[in-house]
Amino acid sequence: MEHNGVILKFDYAGEQTVKDITKIVGLVNARYLITVIDHLNLEANPRSSKTGDVTEAIQETIRNNSDLFPFMSKGILLGASQYERLERNRIRINIVDPQVEGILDGGHNTLAIGLYILSEALDYANEQMPKGSKTWDQFKALWDANRDKVENYIKDLQATESNDELSFFVPVELLVPRDPRDEGCVLSFRNDLYSICEARNHNHELDLSTKENQRGYFEALKETLERHNPQITARVRWKTNTEGDVKAIDLVAIAWIALNLVTPVRDERNLNKKVEPVAPTQIFSAKAACMSQFDKLMGSPDVTIESDNNYRRELVNDEVKSAFEVAVQLPELYDYIYEQFPRLYNRAGGSYGGLAAVENVNKKSKKVTPFSGKEIDVLSPEGFLIPLLYGMQSLMEATTDNNGHRIIRWKQAPMPYLVNNLERIVKEYRDVILGLDKDPQKVGKNKLSYTTALRLFKD
Repeated sequence: MEHNGVILKFDYAGEQTVKDITKIVGLVNARYLITVIDHLNLEANPRSSKTGDVTEAIQETIRNNSDLFPFMSKGILLGASQYERLERNRIRINIVDPQVEGILDGGHNTLAIGLYILSEALDYANEQMPKGSKTWDQFKALWDANRDKVENYIKDLQATESNDELSFFVPVELLVPRDPRDEGCVLSFRNDLYSICEARNHNHELDLSTKENQRGYFEALKETLERHNPQITARVRWKTNTEGDVKAIDLVAIAWIALNLVTPVRDERNLNKKVEPVAPTQIFSAKAACMSQFDKLMGSPDVTIESDNNYRRELVNDEVKSAFEVAVQLPELYDYIYEQFPRLYNRAGGSYGGLAAVENVNKKSKKVTPFSGKEIDVLSPEGFLIPLLYGMQSLMEATTDNNGHRIIRWKQAPMPYLVNNLERIVKEYRDVILGLDKDPQKVGKNKLSYTTALRLFKD
């Protein structure tokens, strides 16, 4: 490791670039994963790893069929927002945000390979690997305590010219931004890593929204939405393979505009940690991450408790309840912005229908608002409008009620505010769209879009 960087040497490498993401794929000699194990953790991976049948099978393959290991394993997926190309197919990666970057998938592979290397190093030193199952954290503590033995083992292996126990290859995919010098490209890349990581770790699992529905996490949100707008409630698809034009994940994503104001609660998986709010850009570009954080929020013992059947949980947090009261009004407000925006954009001096992104989205035959399904004349790219909706957070506040309980509420009625002020806001917000090349992906993924919208609503 040099300058907080991990160096990887790829054999049989290839790469692909699509928009802001470059994927470098190849085989990495096992000994080059030692620095990965030294300096990276599973913070970015939604699941930690633990020894068991999977890790035992991986190590058995390494011992008995190491030549076939690259073809029998999915390998490891890494992500890094900063990197440098070196000589001889080597790449130095720097992890800037370990909550997002690092080992995105392949935690069990990394654990199994690390245990194999450590076991060989201890055997070389005439010592034995401690028995018993091990979590990733337990393995890392054991690795650090015996790092000198690993180092000695590697040095002696390098002194020989013959194949050794670490001469096998591991499939590695490395995701990096197309241009690490372009701040916009790097920001877009980091936002997309959330969705990629979620997808890679949940491809074969029950859909998260379905699991949350089964556990009762949606019940309070459903009931609150039903009281405010039963028409929209009927259109939401809460479970996979059921009817509904509105995905639950879309509703949960915009609900974070209000939920971000809630006092941080304890994480059920680690009570010493807090459930972090989502970044504004994730509401547009990383909805899977929004759903994952919603799962953590609703699973917190500060928010829900187990009901009589010990699986479905009941909402007991008054502050979250009050945030839901605010959040369920956002779909109607979004539909109003959605319907009015083309006309107001044109009145501000633009030609909305002439934007390439607008032309493209309007090739669809069905033109309706996203949540209520009202027929309209012009569809809009979501990336243009989500930041505007986020701006309405300026009309919300965290305060205390008459009983001294902390609640989230509107400072003023939101719909009359929109009717009276949206034209003025769109006139100034149009500069954001123009400044970001009229590209809804750039608008939706750029933090500036959200801070500008907040300022315009606040002013």
